[in-house]
Amino acid sequence: MRPGSPGPAPTSATAPVIGGRWSVVGGSSVAGTPLELRPLLWARPSHRGSRGATGSVDQQLMANSQQPSQHFFESQRLRLSYWAWGDEDAQPLILVHGGRDHARSWDGIAEAFAADHYVVAPDLRGHGDSDWSPGSEYTTAQYAVDLLTLVERFDRPVRVVCHSFGGQVTFIAAGAYPGRFASIVAIEGRVPGLFEEPEPMNPERFRTYVEQRRSLETRQVRRYPDLASAIQRVREMNPRLSPEQARHIAVHAVREDGDELIWKFDNWSRPGVRRDEYTLAEMRGFIQAIACPMLYVIGGEAGVM
Repeated sequence: MRPGSPGPAPTSATAPVIGGRWSVVGGSSVAGTPLELRPLLWARPSHRGSRGATGSVDQQLMANSQQPSQHFFESQRLRLSYWAWGDEDAQPLILVHGGRDHARSWDGIAEAFAADHYVVAPDLRGHGDSDWSPGSEYTTAQYAVDLLTLVERFDRPVRVVCHSFGGQVTFIAAGAYPGRFASIVAIEGRVPGLFEEPEPMNPERFRTYVEQRRSLETRQVRRYPDLASAIQRVREMNPRLSPEQARHIAVHAVREDGDELIWKFDNWSRPGVRRDEYTLAEMRGFIQAIACPMLYVIGGEAGVM
């Protein structure tokens, strides 16, 4: 979904392949229940200075915007990070990012809702400022338990906006514990098997899993000499980002490693053959168990999820 793009007029439909009562909206502009998606507000960044010619991480944040506070919580022996905006006594709204992303990608949406919500954006395990998983194993179930651990910190059902893989994590958590969720907006939330049913685990599939895991042992992390190079990479991955958006995302996506910058996410969290990949039938069971209103948003030019 391109931030700030008006997109085509939304239309509603049902998703019979999944079952249950979904509101499915095409286009990138959505207004309506269960949660109005307000316009993304991206402020221009202010410069707080860079530390030397090596281009180490610039600590600049977006100017003229509410700065979030960072907090940490424990889940499955990991220290996980989340960022918060607004009044803690307001209705909680949790923003769940996708794979190889981070919580601060949500800043524009968080600021738009902070006036009447307590907005919380976690860094998933292995991403952002959260711990990496011991043993380098990242299962969908582990992510879902982490999300539920955060949700249970609140004394009322939470609203959730989720994107891509964050959608799958949310569907599983909300299906297993429907009373904890007040509403869900899933922006191109991943549904395994929706377009191609995963094969059952068999010797050939397991060999693929083993080969993928072993390849990560020798995979070199991308290194960048300066922040400008990391920003360029972000724009290559998503040319629709404005320079300000790309810079904001890059600033929070990298960390220093010697005189260079590397991405914060753990290489081992990359998608591939998962031991706990869910079939469409299994996902249908979780989604049908979700009790709260849910809006599924698909960008007008979105690819297969």
